[in-house]
Amino acid sequence: QKTFTHVNLQISDDKLKEDFSMKKKVVSLLLVGVLAMSTFVGCGSKGSSDAKTENGSSDDSSAAAMYTSDDENTLTIAAWDASFNIPAIEAAAEAYKEKNPDAKIEIIEQSQSKDIENAVTTAAEAGDYSNLPDIVLFQDHYIQQYQANYPDAWQDVNDADIDWSDFGEEKLSFSTIGGKHYGVPVDNGTVVFAYRVDLLQECGYTMDDVTGITWDKFIEIGEQVYNKTGKYLLSMDGSGNDLPYMMLQAEGVSQFKDGKANLVGNDKLEKILDVIERMQEKNVLLLENDWEGYTNDIQKDKVAGVMNGNWIIPTIEKVEENSGKWEITSMPTLGGEEGYASNGGSSLYITANCKKTDLAKDFLAYTFGGGEGAVDTYDNALRNGGVITTCISAGKSEVYQEGVAYFNDQAIYAKIVEMGANVKPVEQSDFHYTLREKLSAAITNIHNGASIKDAIQQTQDDIDFAMEE
Repeated sequence: QKTFTHVNLQISDDKLKEDFSMKKKVVSLLLVGVLAMSTFVGCGSKGSSDAKTENGSSDDSSAAAMYTSDDENTLTIAAWDASFNIPAIEAAAEAYKEKNPDAKIEIIEQSQSKDIENAVTTAAEAGDYSNLPDIVLFQDHYIQQYQANYPDAWQDVNDADIDWSDFGEEKLSFSTIGGKHYGVPVDNGTVVFAYRVDLLQECGYTMDDVTGITWDKFIEIGEQVYNKTGKYLLSMDGSGNDLPYMMLQAEGVSQFKDGKANLVGNDKLEKILDVIERMQEKNVLLLENDWEGYTNDIQKDKVAGVMNGNWIIPTIEKVEENSGKWEITSMPTLGGEEGYASNGGSSLYITANCKKTDLAKDFLAYTFGGGEGAVDTYDNALRNGGVITTCISAGKSEVYQEGVAYFNDQAIYAKIVEMGANVKPVEQSDFHYTLREKLSAAITNIHNGASIKDAIQQTQDDIDFAMEE
């Protein structure tokens, strides 16, 4: 379950990351030093057995050396998710052999993104980066927090041979800090709205009828779909509700402004919360208690529409009998324009410990950065892990233009890259997930009778308090 595993790891770590954002623990230098090393020691590395002694026991010194290899042709990369991100990096490593056959890419597989974040934290607190790998995969929503807290942990890639105009502005907005590029994008988090075309047709609608429409029109269509088929046109995890963020971004509006929460007085937010409540009242939107309930709605055929980051596609595809019955398009908006947003994604960053910076930059530029190996990298990343390029030129390959049988032979991957180039960048914050939790509670309170204005004011007060701690 490629996508479900990837996303579930992110969701399960939200609380821990929020606590980190608000309360950074003070750890003794000795303990931190031990933690920094132990975070990576004992984790398997693809293509290398150097971390084990002859009898199979782990040896701390050799494990540390594996991650800090002195070989001028070896790069170490830490990443998580063996069914999603890691196949993409493996594809890049294979593609890079065409340019540099002597280069060796060692992938340090972590169980979740938190492992990498903890390693950076502990190394930075100890003032010793020697146990970090050359490159790390980092979630887009967290890099600015970690770069601000630990600026010495990173090396910029500003002078890498990369045409940055080949990427969507929104994607680069995460990894561009202080006017410098620090990361090279990997996966595309562009939001898709997938619909069951057979059910729309049963109710007298086509994909054109749900493209470039207002949320009011969407509710009207959703009512008809529910009344005729008994299926909701949209569902979401109510405890980790991403709807406000995605809907606001499609309007070009952020939940934050000038480093503070932008809630009270945010007219678009007020209208969006009203839309969410009306969708619930009219059986257009089903909010589940948790992520499992949300994915079950999709896999147990309870919904006629799915809107989320495109990583949700493999979850949709698990219902084999619905092959050929889905297509994707853009989001509705308040004004009826086609809406574009992004939810999730990650990029690769060079750490302070990397002594082969030129090699690292060349590898990243040639593969994920849109160089000559980008097409092979992203074609195989798509085939093997479902990772979709954020590099616009790589999305023009023959593989991306192919129709996908499950989605009624629509060339969905080319369309996702096209839509991603239109996502508007909005202000981000370290408190993204903290606010998501509080807005989820506000949506519940509104559904239970609270006024929208009161719920927004309470959320503003709560997030202000959290951000001041």
